[in-house]
Amino acid sequence: MKRLLSGVCALALAGTLGSVAHAETVFVQAGRLLADPATGKVETAKTLVLENGKVARIVDGYVSEPGGKVVDLKDSFVLPGLIDSHVHLTGQQGPNSRLDEVTQSSADQAMVGAGYARKTLMAGFTTVADLGAENNAIFALRDGIKRGDVPGPRIIAAGSAVSIHGGHGDVNGYSDEVMHVLRPTSVCSGADDCRRAVREQVWHGADIIKITATGGVLSNTAAGLAQQFSDDELKAIVDAAHRMGRKVTAHAHGVDGINSFLKAGGDSIEHGTYLDGDSIAAFKKNGAYLVQTLMAGDFVYRIASGPNNFLTPAQTAKALDAGPKMIAMARRAHEGGVKIAFGTDTGVSAHGDNAGEFALLVKAGLSPLEAIQAATVNAADHFSLSSEIGSLAAGKAADLIAVKGDPLKDVTELQRVTSVIKGGVVYK
Repeated sequence: MKRLLSGVCALALAGTLGSVAHAETVFVQAGRLLADPATGKVETAKTLVLENGKVARIVDGYVSEPGGKVVDLKDSFVLPGLIDSHVHLTGQQGPNSRLDEVTQSSADQAMVGAGYARKTLMAGFTTVADLGAENNAIFALRDGIKRGDVPGPRIIAAGSAVSIHGGHGDVNGYSDEVMHVLRPTSVCSGADDCRRAVREQVWHGADIIKITATGGVLSNTAAGLAQQFSDDELKAIVDAAHRMGRKVTAHAHGVDGINSFLKAGGDSIEHGTYLDGDSIAAFKKNGAYLVQTLMAGDFVYRIASGPNNFLTPAQTAKALDAGPKMIAMARRAHEGGVKIAFGTDTGVSAHGDNAGEFALLVKAGLSPLEAIQAATVNAADHFSLSSEIGSLAAGKAADLIAVKGDPLKDVTELQRVTSVIKGGVVYK
């Protein structure tokens, strides 16, 4: 399947990629530049010199050299490529989602994912974490993008989520025969079996371990949103992952699951809907990140309460309960000093719309700069990639975007990205 993806996509995109795959020096002339969002300092009239996919240097004024490629962004605001810490590239929620799950092969999902990956890149997101997809599909897509077969963001891939039998992350709501075929090997019960599931995900190629510590809105089962793994299982998962050099992030809505996972030494929480004061203290004690996914809460609530609701009754009840609570949750976390890494759960909402999360973060009390930091320096730190991405400096990846307006004054400017460069290649 990897050979199929590589061959077909390379032929289809040969014209596009062939014209930009080069070793020439690129001179990006930036009218305004936020090179390091951690500082908030905006400089004017700068040139970023890009060589071999990295930033070689940043110099004063607008410069170029014979034989180099000039990217004229003198009328633009330039900043590092954005990072979305939670996406699902191989699908998208809609009326046919449940049918797609049983009719698409892993090869189909990889090809669908290639299309969504391109949309994501063109929206300004040069790195994403895919936190739940069929192993073969997402690992092939990740590797194909890395080779240059298809355009897309750098992918940190979890593959199949580690989940309990019958819980969120298992297959629910089909006939027994179908569910047994579709059930991933990452489903487990008991501490020893959950260690096995983690080790197998690493063996399959996972960059990070994603678990479902609690019930979830979109699992088609009326099992609530509270803790599903036992405390012993959570400890076993975290220990097994850390021993194999992998961080662990947990889908978690219910406060019991949030607090138990953080107590077990988990690295980050996705969603965090019902977190409380004890959760905030545990986040800070662990140095753990919250990936807030406000767009997902907003999306499922609007669908569940609208005239064209395509969710099942079990999904609808959970969406109406959890969706409206997420803005207030993010506000409490931010006020409590919890570190936030930008994440959208895109694939629930539409791919390419990821930057809509910025306005929701500002609604939750973050400043525009803090929202940008969440999607750059914070997310890079969350994935231990600060030496490579998240800011623009000599030796770091040449990942950058541009907008016409000032996102520090109007963060919705990031929904109108005009230029995208990833690894020194101009895509937009």
